[in-house]
Formats: sequence, structure tokens, C-alpha cells
Amino acid sequence: MKRHPLIHVFWFAINSLLIVSFAAALYGIGWEFSTRSFLKGFTDAIIPASDNPELKAEAILAWIANGPARRGATNPADLSLRNPEDTLNFQQLLDVCGTATNAFVNLAESAGLRTRRLLLLDENRSSKHVVAEVLIENRWIIVDPSYHTIFRKRDGLLVTQSDLRNLDTFREVTAVIPNYPQIYTYESTAHVRLRRIPIIGRYLRGIFNAVWPSWEESINWTLLVERDSFAMAAVSLVFFFLLLAVRFLFGWYCSQRLGIPRVRLRDRIVRVSQVLAGNL
Repeated sequence: MKRHPLIHVFWFAINSLLIVSFAAALYGIGWEFSTRSFLKGFTDAIIPASDNPELKAEAILAWIANGPARRGATNPADLSLRNPEDTLNFQQLLDVCGTATNAFVNLAESAGLRTRRLLLLDENRSSKHVVAEVLIENRWIIVDPSYHTIFRKRDGLLVTQSDLRNLDTFREVTAVIPNYPQIYTYESTAHVRLRRIPIIGRYLRGIFNAVWPSWEESINWTLLVERDSFAMAAVSLVFFFLLLAVRFLFGWYCSQRLGIPRVRLRDRIVRVSQVLAGNL
């Protein structure tokens, strides 16, 4: 390898990135384990394990609305909007729709509920409100954590986003919620806001829709976009295995196509062991 400088540099870069991604994956996994333990303590305290999904969701909403005294941050901008250790403990974050939904979905997932966030979009495809969906009796029911309510019709029937696209149903459901903004309608929704990705974000949705029309519904993206620890663990693991594949293919190409042998790590370990054994 040392006789071929460019290949040597590339090989060194791959190995360095592989080590960094592995360290990041270990850190992310540890962070995610810590976050899950933290959330488990919360859910055990506020949600009866024997309750059905609807009652569990109600228990989380009741805790958000009437929980114990919470801390107030001197500078809320310094708080993490995707870390449940912040969103569950600071009142300023529980008062905002996005971070209140973050608190709800993290607790709901920890309690064993299938849940996901839902963005309500305006005519410019910008987010105007954030709510959650909870799978109850095989239907994705709308929950608004910032208004502490599960959406129901007058007869008590729980409603989905498709139900709420009907304006009469939307007005019926929201009429009982004091001061509920009537602009929070459901004609345009999304689970992932790809426009936030620099440069290519505005084009990704069209590409994904063309290649895989059901991509947004087929995978629950909520934890990836709503929990920093989960995102770090998942992304770093993807990069680690991707780099591992690149390293394998590059090594194969060098040895089989270019005729450049490489010294394997296990061979180096054997040589070092032999040298150390000979010096004893």
C-alpha cells in the first residue's frame, strides 16, 4: 500500500472514518439506552400498564396538562427540541405544539403505543401545527398534545386525519375545544418535512413519491426525527455498515484487480504478538 500513495491515503481515510462512525454508534446506542430508561421511569409513574391504548393516551395528555410543577428555562433557545429530557421537564416546551408532540410521542412509544407525529401544512407547504396519531383499534386517531385532547365527534367516535379533511367534521370536533384555531385544517399533511434538508430538500419528496409512493406511510419516521439519541444511533450505524462495505469492496478491488496486496489487521496482530513473544 505504501508504494501507492493515493491508495494508501484513501485506505487510511476509510479506516479513520470507520473508527469514528463506530465510536459514534457506540455513543448513540448508549445515549438511546439512557433515554429509554429515563422514559420508562416516566411511563411507569403516570400510565397504568393494564390500560388500553385510549386510556394510556388520555393519561399522558392529563400529565402534560396537569402534571407537577415544571422548571422554567431562562433562555428556552438553549433547550434541545428533540431531547425528551428537556421536552418533558420544561414548561416552555410543553406549551409549544411541536415540542409538546415530541413529549407525547416519546412517552407513548415508551408505554407500548404505536404513535407518530403529523404535520399540518399551509399552502406553501410550511408547517402550521403539529399533532400526533395513535393507533387505536387499527385506526390512526388524532391527538393534539398542545390542547391536551383526543379528537372525538359528539357521539364519542374517535376520528382520523381522513375524517378531519371534511370541514363539517373538523368544526364539530374542534367546537368543544376552547379557542381552537380554525386554520389548523387537514387538507395538506405530512409525517416528514423534507424541505428542512438544505439544497436538495425541496426535490426529495417528489423523487421519493415517484420511486416509492407509500414511503411515508410504510415506515414510522417519528423517532428518527423526534429523538436526538435515536437519530444519532441509527444514522451512525448506517454510516458504519456503509463504510464497512466500502472498505471491503475497496480492499477486494485493490488485491484482485490492481494486484496490490494489503496486510490484514489479523496478520498485523499476529506479527506484533510474535515480536513481543520473541522479546520476552
